[in-house]
Amino acid sequence: MDGSLSYLGAFLVGLLGGVHCVGMCGGIVTALTFGLPEERRASVIEMLPFQLSYNLGRLGSYTLAGALMGGLGILLSSFLPVQYAQRGLLAAAGIFMILLGLYLGGWWAGLTRVEAIGGVLWRRIEPLGRRLLPVRSPAQALVLGIIWGWLPCGLVYSVLIWAVAAGGAAQGAGLMLAFGLGTLPNLLALGLVASTLARWTRAPAIRCVAGALVIALGSYTLWRLL
Repeated sequence: MDGSLSYLGAFLVGLLGGVHCVGMCGGIVTALTFGLPEERRASVIEMLPFQLSYNLGRLGSYTLAGALMGGLGILLSSFLPVQYAQRGLLAAAGIFMILLGLYLGGWWAGLTRVEAIGGVLWRRIEPLGRRLLPVRSPAQALVLGIIWGWLPCGLVYSVLIWAVAAGGAAQGAGLMLAFGLGTLPNLLALGLVASTLARWTRAPAIRCVAGALVIALGSYTLWRLL
């Protein structure tokens, strides 16, 4: 699939999957915000460095994971003739994009079961995050955000599988970064704006459009294989 189209698709998945992001991570952001000193919470300007640091760390973890999965795709392709490897990876990416589109559209919830796969890793690193609470500096918030980026999430895992077929470590990293940037509006603005965004992304028509777009990207990927 064309690189720019893939990045745009990943961004839209992050943006229009906002109802999942708010439900999955909204409580974490809220807890982190109320864990700040009261004088910091009194002003949006005072809180902004902490919120940016949380999310910068989270996006850093997404980007690293994307690079690893993109590199894994290249490694797997080295065991097969290039033509067959590319076709196999693109077929897997297309199928998972279609499944992701069905999830975003509210037509299939099977991806939530994928989150159990990451539970083993999360149980090992989550205690490290608890040791950083309460947060007192943006640097501390950055480290906590890095840990937060490994929270089990079916939406994230689906895009990571997409990253395997991205074409390499750099492309996989770019795909996950684009996805992470799409999640920012919902997770940065958890006050009045976030509630408005959550209502918007929860609207059936918006979810259907989002799901249809991602299904179209997956279908286009599979069509290219023909």
